[in-house]
Amino acid sequence: MTGETKDLAGRAVIITGAGKGLGRAWALHLAGRGAHIVVNNRGNPQHPEGSSADRVVAEITAAGGTAVANYASVEAAQAADSLVASALEHFGRLDGVIANAGIDRAGSFHKLALDDFEEVLHINFMATAKLLHKAWPVLRESNYGRLVLVSSTAGAYGNHGQSAYAASKGALDGLMKTLSIEAGSRNLRVNSVAPYALTQMTRPAFPAGYEETFDPAATASLLGWLLSPACNVNGKTFIVGGGQVRLLQTLETLSLPLQDNTAAVIKQLLAAPLTRPAPKSATAEFTDFVAALAAAPGKHSEYNAD
Repeated sequence: MTGETKDLAGRAVIITGAGKGLGRAWALHLAGRGAHIVVNNRGNPQHPEGSSADRVVAEITAAGGTAVANYASVEAAQAADSLVASALEHFGRLDGVIANAGIDRAGSFHKLALDDFEEVLHINFMATAKLLHKAWPVLRESNYGRLVLVSSTAGAYGNHGQSAYAASKGALDGLMKTLSIEAGSRNLRVNSVAPYALTQMTRPAFPAGYEETFDPAATASLLGWLLSPACNVNGKTFIVGGGQVRLLQTLETLSLPLQDNTAAVIKQLLAAPLTRPAPKSATAEFTDFVAALAAAPGKHSEYNAD
């Protein structure tokens, strides 16, 4: 467990899927910076080998940190209640949430059973939505909160054999962006990360030799900052792994008048530079689109559709 500063001292943070992999790395890092952690991972604490959540709690407490285990399966009906109650009962407050728990059911869309598709959506998206819905009033009332949703580049760009996983992660990003807007002036920050790390779930996709480079711990400093009072960004997605980070952002071309030569217009759009920055919301994008329509044909564009 490491932490250069104690900037999170006393802050209470829920981390789902924190018994191993990325969640464990983040729990250890945040605890090292003084945060009190609700370490969630489904499992039976009576198992002969113990619970993975208990093992992470033991690591944290052995290093002088504070943590409590929570064994709820995130998709369970009362999981959100249990998680928020754990933070409030043990630490008297809730300051942050990292929604990390998730699964994948890889397979081409035409081969994937619909039950498996729905299970991925239920665990990856609906369980997160329920947890945030339970935590949101608490954070709003305290006028402080840091939330991080664990997304994926599959949600932004798609990936062969990951239709359910990509759909669930894309949905998370839409939720994240909307909550960041609804946060208003209450000092709430809602962002997402798309991590590259070698974990139990991602191991089959990683070529040999990347174990050290893509250690989950290499992503922890970003999560520490996103959960800290110093975080001043909202509604952003960061790709992180191997000790590097990049911003993932939606861009647009300028508008072109849609005429009878649709094929030519589309060809030009596909070759056009992505010069329009991401709008602040769908409403802002629509407002801009209407403004382009009001302009004289061809005048609102830096290029022509001829």
